[in-house]
Amino acid sequence: MSFAYSFARSLQHLTRRLSNGWLSSAGLAPESLEILLKRTMADVRILEAFSDNYMYLVICPKTKEAAVVDPAEPQKVISAVESAQVKLTTVLTTHHHSDHAGGNEQLLLMRPNLRVYGGDARIKKLTHKVDRDDMKITIGSFTVQTLLTPCHTSGHVCYFIPAGSDSSNPRPPVVFTGDTLFTSGCGKFFEGTAQQMQAAMDKLAALPPETRVYNGHEYTVSNLKFALHVEPGNKAVSDKLSWARSQREKFQPTIPSTIGEELTYNPFMRTREPDVQAHTNQTDPVSTMAALRLEKDNFKVPRL
Repeated sequence: MSFAYSFARSLQHLTRRLSNGWLSSAGLAPESLEILLKRTMADVRILEAFSDNYMYLVICPKTKEAAVVDPAEPQKVISAVESAQVKLTTVLTTHHHSDHAGGNEQLLLMRPNLRVYGGDARIKKLTHKVDRDDMKITIGSFTVQTLLTPCHTSGHVCYFIPAGSDSSNPRPPVVFTGDTLFTSGCGKFFEGTAQQMQAAMDKLAALPPETRVYNGHEYTVSNLKFALHVEPGNKAVSDKLSWARSQREKFQPTIPSTIGEELTYNPFMRTREPDVQAHTNQTDPVSTMAALRLEKDNFKVPRL
């Protein structure tokens, strides 16, 4: 690891501590940190975990109550909670894999009596089983809605928060997609089928186009390289790839995206598009989904 790389990473982590969490502007035009914090800091804070995971601290600005999504590294979560001076009450678990749910036990030791939501009995310390769409979970003054998205795992759940109605603090809708929907990609079908993933993509595509998408991993650049392979003439893909490369060179996240953006450059959300179907030699969405996943699983990511 070079000195320049180490210095840049150290500077990044210092900035994150000073700003109580690193924030991203969802691929929009660059903004100053001050403006960005004023606009988004009260709602979602991005917390890095391991080499490429993301956890999220979701804060109600009115009540200072908070939830955490996939607290895989509990100490980082506790540090963010204490820095923000909020009351953590809820864990929203997208699925049972250890890099998402593996920190639940330790977190409950540090913060007993948390509500732990998830769709799978394999999730440690589960207190509230999510078994249907549109379950309502109250966090302070806002409500989280559940979306069942089985495929990556049989009990995978996404969590949707509708747009805020407070004109003094406008908040866009957000969705936490775990390992179902990535920026320009989707999760592997470990416990499901192409038909299930197609249903999950359709369910997410029906959300408002301005919905911010917070996913579970920093896979954006490699996903976009595959998307460009599938649709080499798609300018939305090439433009997003250029932007994502720039973000990563600055050690900044490439999330969130939006549902509207994903529909323009994510091949797994474009399985009805003629160009995507032509690439896979398929004529229906489910067969196209299956062919894309098989190809992606064996895709050699170009260095450039």
